[in-house]
Amino acid sequence: MSSLAESRTVGQYLLDCLKREGISEVFGVPGDYNFSLLDTLESDSGLSFITNRNELNAGYAADAYARINGISALITTFGVGEMSATNAIAGAFSEDVPVIQIVGSPKSKMQKDKELAHHTLMDGDYDVFRKVYENITAYTAVLTPENAAREIPAAIQAAKQKKKPVYLSVAIDLVTQPIIFHETEVTQTKSSQTALQAALKQITGMVEEAKKAVILVDMKAIRYRLQDQVHQLAEQLKVPVASLMQGKSGFDESHPQYIGVYGGAFGQEEVTKTVEEADCIFAIGVQWTDVNTSKHTIKLNPLKIVEIQPESVKVGAASYLNVKAEDLLHELTNIGFKQESSIGDIAFPYGTVSGGGEEPIKAASYYPRFQHMLRENDVVVVETGSLSYGMSQIRLPKGATYIAQGGWQSIGFATPAAFGACMAAKDRRVLLFTGDGSLQLTVQEISSMLENGCKPIIFILNNNGYTIEKYLNVKVEIEKQKYNEIPSWKYTKLAEAFGREAFTKQVWTNQELDDAITEAERLQGEKLCMIELVVEDPMDAPEYLQKMRAFLEKQEKKK
Repeated sequence: MSSLAESRTVGQYLLDCLKREGISEVFGVPGDYNFSLLDTLESDSGLSFITNRNELNAGYAADAYARINGISALITTFGVGEMSATNAIAGAFSEDVPVIQIVGSPKSKMQKDKELAHHTLMDGDYDVFRKVYENITAYTAVLTPENAAREIPAAIQAAKQKKKPVYLSVAIDLVTQPIIFHETEVTQTKSSQTALQAALKQITGMVEEAKKAVILVDMKAIRYRLQDQVHQLAEQLKVPVASLMQGKSGFDESHPQYIGVYGGAFGQEEVTKTVEEADCIFAIGVQWTDVNTSKHTIKLNPLKIVEIQPESVKVGAASYLNVKAEDLLHELTNIGFKQESSIGDIAFPYGTVSGGGEEPIKAASYYPRFQHMLRENDVVVVETGSLSYGMSQIRLPKGATYIAQGGWQSIGFATPAAFGACMAAKDRRVLLFTGDGSLQLTVQEISSMLENGCKPIIFILNNNGYTIEKYLNVKVEIEKQKYNEIPSWKYTKLAEAFGREAFTKQVWTNQELDDAITEAERLQGEKLCMIELVVEDPMDAPEYLQKMRAFLEKQEKKK
């Protein structure tokens, strides 16, 4: 390292490392223990500090930023700040998102003397919060001038390699101290050639007997940036490709080989039949969660599955470790298999716009309109709830990025995530689809959008409460679920309340929605646009969710 780098302070070195990873914005909330970090950042022309309305929202925003950029960072203060962010960091851990959580902590002498300071548990334990983060991050470290040059690269490498959040804490007085540099090496793992060749041999034997194969794409294929290789493999094998719920946008949905989302008993029958009748299934980056398995209604023979994970592969009942996915996918393009049967034309659920202009809006009419307004390279951010099930069935245009918390499913995630997406993809159109219930949890970040010049198109589904919860609770009559009702807000007045201007429109009919979409598209790039969809029937929902409820009701009756 050069003498210039060796003379850097702990804070300067940390920020240099962030910039090397392509991070240009850092999210967070100021606090008295992180002032030295923020002062250092403010003097750095290569980074901007983006102040969120609270630390939870900052974590959500950083999560979405990382999904687009590859990695992100947020800065919080000790104790109260970092504890506020834990839900977001836990979500990033669950969803395989590399976020660097940086905490400014009290002065080193205060910690050494175990002083009873504010933002602590008043017991003199200054390590308790880091211990909490040990369970929801891949790496934790308390930085000092002596270890910073070693710990910071190690943490970043862990985040990138494991696709998980990491945690770094530094005392406010040590941020400005010069680092003591030690030479470090970052090792890159390689595939075991023995395991790779053995797996290839078994896969070759499987496909030689197969007449119909299919590719399933899921979340880890997205996180590990395997999309291009999956695309090449699909075209080489000439097989249909389906995504799982948590892997949506992992394959180009405009591609003629894409057939839709595989949803077991709740999804499209044609997709379910194609996948479940295949002789060989290439499952790439798959997580067999209750969401992806549609409440475990999928019917797949494990002996016909080639499960390709980032660093391992399972062929039928045999497992092979230390096999990197990119190496195996490259080799599979030369396996010699080409499917002879035609994929045919697939009818997607929302391919045709339906519903007369004067008819009230409902799921059957607004989802096709959403699909038809999407453009290439859009960033589509979808909230947990009924919207996530309906939007999963929309066919995305080429280059679109789909952001949703399919596994963690923390309501309120999408609005701050849309803000993070706006900051990460300033040259792309961002669309947010959120429900009224979810929006009320994290609505403050619309203020952050307006403050930072973000101009997304926001759709607010006002269906009078937590419709998703009403669908999932089949034990109690809906009328008795008072806890799933929420206050009525004037959503179109939000921008005014936040002291800014925006295009807002409340719509009740299909024609009003069409007109609002047209105006929002005309104003795109000029104003933040907010369209509130008022649905008269609080139990109106996409077909996928209706099938799920019917299944849950049958299960309940069997008890």
